[in-house]
Amino acid sequence: MSNTQQYQIILVQPQGRLDLQGSKALETQLRIVTNAHNAQTLLIIDLEQVEFMDSSGLVAVAKALKMARTNNCRLVLCNLQPPVKLIFELTQLDSVFEIFDNYAAAKATVEKIIVVA
Repeated sequence: MSNTQQYQIILVQPQGRLDLQGSKALETQLRIVTNAHNAQTLLIIDLEQVEFMDSSGLVAVAKALKMARTNNCRLVLCNLQPPVKLIFELTQLDSVFEIFDNYAAAKATVEKIIVVA
């Protein structure tokens, strides 16, 4: 007998610049979201509308990943624009985060999980 495990999917879509100011707002939002959910939560950060990210943006996303792992949530990124993707590659954080080309691909990863009881 098998059942599909039900995940709650939370989509966060920051916009504009993830510099010092934008990162603080994102970090606050992500802290609230990750602390309020459990192991069956998939947090998708869609960076499609983020045109710029500096080190403070990376720190905010890295802190969110740490908080998600502490709360047994799963955090993934999608729709990284070329300048943002380059930052993840240069810092080698692309090997730390699960990164997907688009929202549908990120969402599909939990839809394929089967729990055999």
